[in-house]
Amino acid sequence: MKKLMLGNEAAARGLYEAGCAFVSSYPGTPSTEITEAAAKYPEIYAEWAPNEKVAMEAAFGASLAGRRSFCGMKHVGLNVAADPLFTISYTGVNGGMVIAVADDAGMHSSQNEQDSRHYARAAKLPMLEPSDSAEALAFTKLAYELSEQFDTPVMLKMCTRIAHSQSVVETGQRVEPDAKPYEKNPGKYIMMPGNAKRRHPVVEERLRKLTEWAETASINRVEPGSSHKMGIITSSTSYQYVKEACGDTYPVLKLGMVWPLPEKKILDFAKSVSMLVVVEELDAFIEDHCRSLGLACVGKAHFPRVDELSQNKVAAELSQAFPAGVKLEGDIPPRPPVMCAGCPHRGLFYTLAKNKLTVLGDIGCYTLGAVAPLGAMDTTICMGASISGLHGFNKAMGGESESRTVAVIGDSTFMHSGVTGLINTAYNESHSTVIILDNSITGMTGHQQNPTTGFNLKGDPCAKIDLESLCRAVGIRRVRVVDPYDLAACDAAVKEELAADEPSVIISRRPCALLKYVKHPGPVHADPDKCAGCKSCMKIGCPAISIRDGKAVIDSTLCTGCGVCTQLCKLNALGGKEE
Repeated sequence: MKKLMLGNEAAARGLYEAGCAFVSSYPGTPSTEITEAAAKYPEIYAEWAPNEKVAMEAAFGASLAGRRSFCGMKHVGLNVAADPLFTISYTGVNGGMVIAVADDAGMHSSQNEQDSRHYARAAKLPMLEPSDSAEALAFTKLAYELSEQFDTPVMLKMCTRIAHSQSVVETGQRVEPDAKPYEKNPGKYIMMPGNAKRRHPVVEERLRKLTEWAETASINRVEPGSSHKMGIITSSTSYQYVKEACGDTYPVLKLGMVWPLPEKKILDFAKSVSMLVVVEELDAFIEDHCRSLGLACVGKAHFPRVDELSQNKVAAELSQAFPAGVKLEGDIPPRPPVMCAGCPHRGLFYTLAKNKLTVLGDIGCYTLGAVAPLGAMDTTICMGASISGLHGFNKAMGGESESRTVAVIGDSTFMHSGVTGLINTAYNESHSTVIILDNSITGMTGHQQNPTTGFNLKGDPCAKIDLESLCRAVGIRRVRVVDPYDLAACDAAVKEELAADEPSVIISRRPCALLKYVKHPGPVHADPDKCAGCKSCMKIGCPAISIRDGKAVIDSTLCTGCGVCTQLCKLNALGGKEE
């Protein structure tokens, strides 16, 4: 059956058809939908793990038990999972194991745009890279075959455009292989130094055999062109841009396996063309490989190492060889990110900005507290870094900073990797104030459950972590809960905890305004007769509030009636329900 599918949805279909039995992931754009789609198949056990390291270790455990397993994450999540990644490369697998990593060139929702191909090379693991939804499905199934044939985890590299674009796929039936029996094998699975030394040569030999496989694999294919003045080597979404820009004018070596890369195939292709061009996003990964083979090629001297490519960018760089093709007319107006109307984080960030505090931030939709007009954040590094960073900042600065500096972190991020930073704060005794922004969901990636919500990936009730008890259990005596819609209470809580001579935690608790079960009182009313045009209400950056003809105006289609703005208006021009 032919269907239109997102790349992520197609990858999940590949998991289903390949007989995958176990999925454990941490949500991270642009990878999230693979696991969400996989969870819809009753034959697949699927879960959200607290972080990517746990997900990979759980998937390895399922593989060890003889079942085909999967874990998915975004590129920065692979950093978190790097510890088990490099070692399970040595151990190999029992049941097939696939690791999906989704890169985010252009940083649509990420704090960097690292190139995950380097992980495949460093960990000596095979990596497949689909260029559309059909390949996402097919490559996922192929990954399991390679995993079991070569006794290795296999990496599937997605990117934002492939993950979130739709194309036609042809679905098939699920074929579930028999579970492989688990057999105790200390020399293979216990990576103490003596065993690991014996496994390293096995990894090197495996890589050699995979390179041989890459030479003749159908996923590394040459597409003919009418002119051999130029030949293009490319992969993934860059392949789509090349084909849109060039059509069949020039021959193309389309790589579906980006590590290990073939050698003879590339050398033979280079001999068939007058000029070799490598088109790839971000780093010169394929280009450097070509140069290591002694080939002269054109690549990053023309194509940027930053941001995404596009059909227009590819066409512009190669325009001397062929017509530039279709280009977009005019500029698309920018749409700056902003906290949603009624966002529970807005009142808390207003309080931090008003008190001119130094705020060490973290990863989540609350990172938008950094943008104007709030501007209430000083750092954002990685998941959990706010708490660890606050401790180091206060220890280095001494007592002078402890009363002026806080860390903010979301409930899901706290469970991901924030709790260890809080343990460090309690254990090594800095008088740091940590604010957990508990909106009762993983908001940034589209409302996924987490260990604090009381529900699992499939929406079934499960154990719920009590944040207050957890904070006290790790050694924090001062723990209090505040409603971020209450500005006076937020202000009092922040000032009191900053003044305390011990570490403390403030839990700012309100569910995300976009959750379906959250009931809103309805939009507030702006009285133009009372409004003096002071613009105090604009200081919170709510998209439902604007100034028109010198007066505050409330957009009733956006306003949830949270009431934060009403607490800022000294003239009572905002209040009550919209009539």
